[in-house]
Amino acid sequence: MAPQSPVLQYSLSVNSVSQHLFDVTLSIPAIDSEHLKLSLPGWIPGSYMVRDFSRNIVNFSATNSKGQPIEVTLLDKQQWQLTTGGEAAEVTYQVYAFDLSVRSAYINDEYAFCNGTSVFVSVSGFEHLPCELVIKSPANKPDWQIETTLPHLEDNRFISADYDELIDHPIFIGECTSADFEVDGVTFTLMFSGTTEYDMPRLCADLEKVCQHHLSLFGKPYPVKHYLFMTLIANEGYGGLEHRSSTALLFPRFELPLAGEPEELSDSYVNFISLCSHELFHTWHVKRIKPDVMVVPDLSQETYTDQLWIYEGFTSFYDDVTLARVGVIPPERYFKIVAQNLTRLYKNAGRFKQSIAESSFYAWNKFYKQDAGSINHIVSYYNKGGIVALGLDILLRERSNSQYNLDDLMRLLWAQYGDESGTPANVIEQLCRDELNVNIKDYLDAVVYGTEDVAMDSLLEHIGVSQSVQTPLSLQDKGGDEAAGKVSPRYDFGAVTKDADTGLLIQAVLEDSAACQAGLQINDKLIAVDSYVVNSKLLQRLLTVPNDKPLALSVIRDGRLLNLTLPLLPAQAQNCVLKITDEEKAVAWLGRQ
Repeated sequence: MAPQSPVLQYSLSVNSVSQHLFDVTLSIPAIDSEHLKLSLPGWIPGSYMVRDFSRNIVNFSATNSKGQPIEVTLLDKQQWQLTTGGEAAEVTYQVYAFDLSVRSAYINDEYAFCNGTSVFVSVSGFEHLPCELVIKSPANKPDWQIETTLPHLEDNRFISADYDELIDHPIFIGECTSADFEVDGVTFTLMFSGTTEYDMPRLCADLEKVCQHHLSLFGKPYPVKHYLFMTLIANEGYGGLEHRSSTALLFPRFELPLAGEPEELSDSYVNFISLCSHELFHTWHVKRIKPDVMVVPDLSQETYTDQLWIYEGFTSFYDDVTLARVGVIPPERYFKIVAQNLTRLYKNAGRFKQSIAESSFYAWNKFYKQDAGSINHIVSYYNKGGIVALGLDILLRERSNSQYNLDDLMRLLWAQYGDESGTPANVIEQLCRDELNVNIKDYLDAVVYGTEDVAMDSLLEHIGVSQSVQTPLSLQDKGGDEAAGKVSPRYDFGAVTKDADTGLLIQAVLEDSAACQAGLQINDKLIAVDSYVVNSKLLQRLLTVPNDKPLALSVIRDGRLLNLTLPLLPAQAQNCVLKITDEEKAVAWLGRQ
């Protein structure tokens, strides 16, 4: 009989709710090595920014099998060396957990949440060893329960095949509500932190349609038997992060339908179902199909790829179109969402300076570290990537005489790279050319590796939809609504603002806009226009009524009072409206189920 592989044994418990501390213990069996190196990831897959999780580790120490202290040497900000002399060792430390996001770890009076990348150190060179985990709920919190998709042994014990699996299952310990539903043999759990009673039957019914769509798109065998939508509820906040058989979500408490409320297709409800759709799609497209450099990424430092437009962009297309395909939203609502995405893109001058391939590569220091000037200098591989995917779907249909579409390309990606072998840089062009007999090099060169806009006018005509671009209906107009019969500002402003106690805070200034020419800067506080104390509503009125002279601006900047002049420039046509002109074509393209 072959000897059993040694096991790394971890334990996780809540040390203090008020101080937001986890206790972590790692028991390492005897390994024939004088020294062992332990490390904690610097970033979490799916969120491409070095976050230095080790900054939250405190009281790091180690003992041998006799309970005697052993030497611990700090090698760098996220690596420790143990002098074990080949003996077994036990490592203990605490993790400060107060980052309310889906990326790290957080403890409050309702629950404790963590990603493994934030709390579990690895034993370098032995990441292949199986890991056992004991999760302990606080003794004084009898209502707290454990939720995770880690393989369950018994009671509060879990197992993973290796370290990579250990850190790819977020862990929730706390009060929660949940409901299960089954789709073609796969169990899905919808979970919300806290005790707020939501309209679970409606949420599950709509999610069931989305789950069925994704399962059917990629086909059997399915990569999971159980999937968990782990939702952290907060007063405000938004986000999602994919894992191999679950997702961690963050959503505002009262933007979800409560039990007993009349059904309403609100923007927030659509956003939540779309967010779930997006993260579930990643179960195939990112967690299994992935760039070659992400197969075994170096979690201690940046791992560069110019392919994120494929993974986040394509997923950003499927998250919303799925809702229209399965009837969660009507076609008109879907095309309004697309129009809003286009509006956001058209207002972004950075799209002419950076390609989405470059945006993918520079995600680490540009996309994930945006500031108020980013709108003028970078483009989103999510936003434009989703538009590129929409255009590619229509293009494939046209160039293959309706024989192929983007669904076929996704199935090819799954069939050839779903084993996590990693996709090469030119995978989309290569598969379309070799498998679908469609040449798309000109399209990719222009809109992916170049900075050209997708030719939406001509492409949308093929599916019975027209595009028009108009001036915004208001300073907050996101696009999608027709201007017919409505009064809109006649003059340009060109800055992103936020209402303050008095006046408006300038958050971003668009290049070449009236605000830019006036000399407004980020963090200025615009307190008055033509000597009248201003807010968003009044500013919009002043930009709407006819005027024959520039507007006088009173601005506070860094403790100084400045007087600036806003030129009267015509409002720019940047807001997109999409209209179904041939319902039969549009519905056929959606392939409504």
